[in-house]
Amino acid sequence: MNLTKKKSYEFRTKTMYNMELKMKRKGNNVFSRSEESGIGAVLILMIIVFSLSAPQFFSISNLRNIFTQITINTIIATGMTFVIITGGIDLSVGSVMALSAVTLGKFITQVEVNPGLYITIGILAGLLVSGIFGLLNGLIAEKWKLPAFIVTMGTMNIARGAAMIVTDARTLFSFPSAFIKFGNATILWNSVPIIFLVALFLVIVGQFILKKTVFGRLIIAIGTNRQSVKISGHSTVIPKLIVFAMCGVTAGIAGIVYASRLTVANPILGSGYELNAIAATIIGGTSLDGGKGSLFGTFLGACIMGVLTNGLILLGVNDFLRQMITGFVIILAVILDSYRKPKL
Repeated sequence: MNLTKKKSYEFRTKTMYNMELKMKRKGNNVFSRSEESGIGAVLILMIIVFSLSAPQFFSISNLRNIFTQITINTIIATGMTFVIITGGIDLSVGSVMALSAVTLGKFITQVEVNPGLYITIGILAGLLVSGIFGLLNGLIAEKWKLPAFIVTMGTMNIARGAAMIVTDARTLFSFPSAFIKFGNATILWNSVPIIFLVALFLVIVGQFILKKTVFGRLIIAIGTNRQSVKISGHSTVIPKLIVFAMCGVTAGIAGIVYASRLTVANPILGSGYELNAIAATIIGGTSLDGGKGSLFGTFLGACIMGVLTNGLILLGVNDFLRQMITGFVIILAVILDSYRKPKL
């Protein structure tokens, strides 16, 4: 009798888990067809409005600025999307971005002999440091069952302080010409930076992982109902550690790309970028409660943030008012997220 009850319980829990996965996949399919098209329509409308309001909007130099802003935010938001889908959040990405950039800078500054080797070592060192910080976020949050919000707020300060110590609070410059050329090379009539292709590549790979792999389905399930995943026999800790490490690495990539674009690296780099990445992710349709998201949606969200910021600058809106508008957009995105949550 006990054996029968046990089998019945296992059957019910596995059935519930499978039903939730099917419902969430169905919700994600609907999201891909409807919400992403709606976000795209908003983006097109914004482009039309700003192009009519500011004639220089479609100038070559301004297009380069827009694509650069979109690139950095998209790279950071790619990793952020995975973390938020699992129900977490990472506030340390801006500081980790700076730490990665200055770590790279320490290896390649004023290198005259064999710069290619030092650039490679610097990139690997920057990614290693950023990945370790991301993994540390996940380990602390999972080991002691702490809110990721609090943990990453702490590591945000640790990473920023480490960047200050590494550079003695000074800006690093005199990078090798090959590294600088990569960040400033363009295509399509000198309007699209090469680094934009890096962001697109990460979005495509991330979308494939999320939608077409077992790992992607697992992190969606964790965000949907973590307890059901545990009951079904799957680990919830390791996938969480992986997504936090991924978020750290993408922040590191953003730091390296931005340093190549700016031709300098300083410890205050990336300040406030965590909020832009979160905003792009939520605007793109990823739920703050987890279990739902799309990298293509995140990319569109980053495009909206980039176009909005650039358009406001062209219209002469001052920095303080732009910050207020950005904050309003973030709040609006969260409010919209509360209305589009699936009713299970």
